Amino acid sequence: MKHLFLFLLTVAATHAAQAQQPAAPKAPKAPIELKAGRMQAQARPAANRPDVAPQYPGGAQAMGAFFQQNIQYPEAARVKGITGNVEVTATVGADGRLTNPVVAKSLAADCDAEALRVLALMPAWKPATRKGEPVPVQVRLPVPFGNSQILKVEQGKPKFD
Repeated sequence: MKHLFLFLLTVAATHAAQAQQPAAPKAPKAPIELKAGRMQAQARPAANRPDVAPQYPGGAQAMGAFFQQNIQYPEAARVKGITGNVEVTATVGADGRLTNPVVAKSLAADCDAEALRVLALMPAWKPATRKGEPVPVQVRLPVPFGNSQILKVEQGKPKFD
């Protein structure tokens, strides 16, 4: 009787183990986070990845200068001593224009509004290309708010999603 019980228990355990389906392996989707002012890439299928990333005209230095010239630090944020980045996601279209800007990481409501205003002033970018054709790509831009030292360090380099 003891052997029969062990045999049935073994058969039941084997049957239960075979009935389970292995979990499908998931592709890593965690972003590759680099320090502030650097690009952020997110793992994507190679078919969707552009061959050439979009570029701000004049590069990262020119973007930093654009932010320094156009950002009007909100008075309420200045009084409260608020500094840091508002991170905005937007799409660089096939024509190079920024569309669909959305605040991804808020700093303060007035800083968020100023970041969106400044991005609306931004000139057209050189669009991303895949197989030689321009394609829309989503980017994440840190818009710096603070004293001139912070603005110089951040340089407004884009992060790509």
